Amino acid sequence: MSNNYDVIVIGLGGMGSTAAYQLAKRGQRVLGLEQFGPAHDQGSSHGGSRIIRQSYFEDPAYVPLLLRAYELWNEIERESGEEILTITGGLMMGPPDSLTVSGSIESSKQWNLSYEILEANDIHRRFPVFTPSSNTLALYEEKAGFVRPELSVYTHLLQAEKHGAELRFFEAVQSWEAHPSGEGVRVVTNNGTYEAGKMIISAGAWAPQLLKDIGVNLQVERHIQMFFEPTGGIEPFRVGKQPIYVWEADDNVQLYGFPSFGLGAEGAKVAFFRKGKPCTPETIDRNVYDFEVELIREYLSQGLPQLNVSVFTRENVYVYEYS
Repeated sequence: MSNNYDVIVIGLGGMGSTAAYQLAKRGQRVLGLEQFGPAHDQGSSHGGSRIIRQSYFEDPAYVPLLLRAYELWNEIERESGEEILTITGGLMMGPPDSLTVSGSIESSKQWNLSYEILEANDIHRRFPVFTPSSNTLALYEEKAGFVRPELSVYTHLLQAEKHGAELRFFEAVQSWEAHPSGEGVRVVTNNGTYEAGKMIISAGAWAPQLLKDIGVNLQVERHIQMFFEPTGGIEPFRVGKQPIYVWEADDNVQLYGFPSFGLGAEGAKVAFFRKGKPCTPETIDRNVYDFEVELIREYLSQGLPQLNVSVFTRENVYVYEYS
């Protein structure tokens, strides 16, 4: 087979798998390179769920990308027959002047998104698992929910291959350079050398290593996620009763969580939002410590007291920050 392609995609996780699929579907000759197996557990796109929402409090500029993302999730579901996106509704909660609330309102207004404003009593009456303080306000977004990341990766990889993409697993990229001819790129792996007109780097926590020579600075962070088995049982926390949420406490620390959608023993998933420690793929500590569990329990006692219990299970993920 030829070692010449239109596009080489480095990293076939959540971003790379979708890029390979979309490009192959458009008739491009695509080579996808992945140093691990398909839908592995070494990146940020693994586990059972990741939040998706439209009223992005970080910046209204994200909203057009999110609206397009919803269209593409629906597209891959139609083509594959898989249920990847689950709509649960979403609460963006905190003090009225918090970034979580004010930023969500700003994005919703700028892009004419549908939303409701709920005061503390309204939040508790509608979703009884929450016990917000009297100064809490929430934006409720009906179209928020979660995506199943590993299913998404698998599905996009299968569809990419159906459209002609060549996907190579357990093949690590060692280096890349602009092609000597001045057009395209040359990529060297542990198994060969490949050339293409263009390249997409979606290598997750390994991206800093691949991008450092061109002045792109990325900071990788270790983040932990925990599953709690609620006092009184899981039923009030299931899909259909509890929405996804981002909650900003009075000290500006943000937590986020999901409804349960699996077996009764699955637990309710909770994590801190952007409270991670810098690391690299080589230095990440994959242990989750009791003091970390206790810290998140302190916050849960303020707004989700049924989860102020012993942690049921734990996991680590990567997140990234541009600088």
